[in-house]
Amino acid sequence: AIGKGMNPPRKIIFPPEKICMDWRQKRRPGAGLYNLGSTCYLNVVLQCLTYTPPLANYLLSRQHSRFCHQQGFCMMCIMEAHVRKVLFSSASAIRPRAVIRDLKCKQFQVLQQVFFPSLRGELLTSFLVIGEFKPDIPGDAYEFLRCTLSAMQRSCLSGSSDVDISSQTTTIIHQIFQGILRSRITCLSCRTVSDFYMAFLDVLLKIKGASSLTTALEEFVKPKQMDGKKCFKCSKCEKKVAASKRVTIHHEPRVLTVCLGRADERTSRKISQVVEYPEFLDLRPYMSDTAGEPLLYSLYAVVVHSGHTCLEGHFFCYTKASNGQWYQMNDVTVDSCGIHTVLGQQAYLLFYAR
Repeated sequence: AIGKGMNPPRKIIFPPEKICMDWRQKRRPGAGLYNLGSTCYLNVVLQCLTYTPPLANYLLSRQHSRFCHQQGFCMMCIMEAHVRKVLFSSASAIRPRAVIRDLKCKQFQVLQQVFFPSLRGELLTSFLVIGEFKPDIPGDAYEFLRCTLSAMQRSCLSGSSDVDISSQTTTIIHQIFQGILRSRITCLSCRTVSDFYMAFLDVLLKIKGASSLTTALEEFVKPKQMDGKKCFKCSKCEKKVAASKRVTIHHEPRVLTVCLGRADERTSRKISQVVEYPEFLDLRPYMSDTAGEPLLYSLYAVVVHSGHTCLEGHFFCYTKASNGQWYQMNDVTVDSCGIHTVLGQQAYLLFYAR
């Protein structure tokens, strides 16, 4: 998507035509994951990424590790090994591990004692090396997902020098998960329109008062008034003015990741209301251009948080395996289930694929 203020990439790091949205191979569901001490939030993220078809296809092909020259920690190499182990293991459950080199032992020991007394060895080290992740017990699946994708993105860019910002969005991670948002601001005095564009890897939706995902999306793209402290400086009026702002999806991602914000902004209490979500979603009504063919997405993974507050409880997930069947994945347990069970959950994260 090339719009005002957006430059075309000078280099394509991963060609989009090489992305395969359907599973290349159909197989039974893979192994469950052991909980190594308050790590359910990590397990659900690993499982959802493992069952993201275009990402799994890429990781299983070993296209990254065959040409990776990164010294030390590489999240892409770690995910490659993890996905292969989960999908090809004959065991019912495995321990999620990472291969870490050039370890700073003293820093590792201090952080372990303070933040992760229950975790051991390589697994904990992988959390710390990701960099942006702020250790917390219990951890948050949404935060860990964002940090994991960010670490994978950095691995994709390793060894690529002098890559412009636009080219950085052509990695396999951004080719799969990235969309473009457009913020259209209209001056209420002179009606001048200004457009701004921003890339996103996920959409965080407010759900207070929303009965469904579509209701929350409608609220997301609804024009908002900008006044008071949020006044907009109009280029034509040359002063701060009241304005109207409308955010829409300008370019759709191949995989749409949605977080239903269950933490109340004022009280930080958990919003436990039921938010219905469909198996198939048409994104067209929320696009900058609402005309044209429907943009249909199919649900393939759901993360659920059970618990009375956001700071306690348990994460588990539902994923659609390559055989087309749904499974509940609750740490070591992998049980088959139906779509009606999947759609009846108190969802936290939703994963849709084109």
